[in-house]
Amino acid sequence: MPASRAPNRAVYGKTLTALQPFFYFNDKATMTLDLQSTIEQGWTNRAEITPSAENAALREAVQDTIHALDTGHLRVAERINFEWVVHQWIKKAVLLSFRLEPNEIMGQAPMQFYDKVPLKFGEYGAQAFANGGFRVVPPAVARKGAFIAKNVVLMPSYVNIGAYVDEGTMVDTWATVGSCAQIGKNVHLSGGVGIGGVLEPLQANPTIIEDNCFIGARSEVVEGVIVEENSVLAMGVFISQSTKIYDRATGEISYGRVPSGSVVVPGSLPSADGSHSLACAVIVKRVDAQTRSKTSINDLLRT
Repeated sequence: MPASRAPNRAVYGKTLTALQPFFYFNDKATMTLDLQSTIEQGWTNRAEITPSAENAALREAVQDTIHALDTGHLRVAERINFEWVVHQWIKKAVLLSFRLEPNEIMGQAPMQFYDKVPLKFGEYGAQAFANGGFRVVPPAVARKGAFIAKNVVLMPSYVNIGAYVDEGTMVDTWATVGSCAQIGKNVHLSGGVGIGGVLEPLQANPTIIEDNCFIGARSEVVEGVIVEENSVLAMGVFISQSTKIYDRATGEISYGRVPSGSVVVPGSLPSADGSHSLACAVIVKRVDAQTRSKTSINDLLRT
């Protein structure tokens, strides 16, 4: 993130359109407030927060944070020095928004909704869509606070608040990108894929799918699992933090992270006494980016 977009600073007292950059003030004299401090304080007192309570400063801080997420100027998680860093205060802002905002009617009949979070595209016109550079196929839904990058295609799918979907990614039919999930560049989320969020149930870290990954139909990746770049998950792979990830080549078992370039299929491992087996994910091979670019997904999955 450029230095001019410091993740914990924002300007208050300005009305920003959906297409304006969030951090566009360079005037040092412009009064700024520390978003992180305001939100952390609000989080400490969250039990007292209701839509009717007087929380003007906190409400403004949360709304500014959601706007910055929506425009991609803030992310719940980002790679810094090759490691994923989670900005927990931004996640807290997302959670606080549900306590601050009342339910309202949105949309138009017959597609009306009653919710706390506005629709991302609810006020978009033709120019806003053109500037965004992505496609939205009806009846795809994205919530305000989700960032959709250029050349993304949203088939009839759902993208929750705080999610980040990077350039060139396909979110296929009935796929779900959970709250605050991070989806990399040129990812394919196949039909019915579920990428877990942080809201229900409450999770410490978002689920992350790195660049150039293929997630097969009806697969589920949840609970803050990281799928590293150039990996391929076959159809029906389910990975949570407690799922054993078995590397067929080495015999090693790991949890919570799929290594870069892995080709993963669903499998099972027997119990110690042989009385039963439990589901696992099996790494059947490793491929580099060059091999992956020259080989079809179907060929990679054939073992």
